[in-house]
Amino acid sequence: MARVLIVGGGCRGRRLAAGLVGEGGHAVRIVTRTESGRLAIEASGAECLIGTPDRLATLRGALDGVTIACWLLATARGSQEQVRALHGSRLQAFLGQAIDTTVRGFVYEAAGTVSGEALAEGERIVRAITSRNAIPAAFVRADPGDPDAWLDDACAAIGSLLGG
Repeated sequence: MARVLIVGGGCRGRRLAAGLVGEGGHAVRIVTRTESGRLAIEASGAECLIGTPDRLATLRGALDGVTIACWLLATARGSQEQVRALHGSRLQAFLGQAIDTTVRGFVYEAAGTVSGEALAEGERIVRAITSRNAIPAAFVRADPGDPDAWLDDACAAIGSLLGG
């Protein structure tokens, strides 16, 4: 059993959590920005944590006991500046917090509605930091518009990091 952290707990994140909990027996923690997401997250079998990558201090406890961290923000909305930060400076700082924790793998959603340039920058950051710190990384490249293919790809990414 592993503890999986999902940053980006929308519909796809909750569906992923339900599969990880129900079929894999894993413990899942999902980060959501507001209390309004709690019921849907808990219905998926996951633990809910209120926090936001826009304020990394709110994610400080999110990494406690986590084996795999997932940054599933390739369909994030907001201003261009905010979204670029999620795949740039915020991602970089979050990965910096993950070093010297129990995190043994990182999943980055590398396909979605966010600009290709921002996603490429995010992937570059993930590859550089995880390589430098010997943390294995996996990438979800399936189109989030195809929920079944996306779920298969996300499960495969997590499975590859867990050695399955």
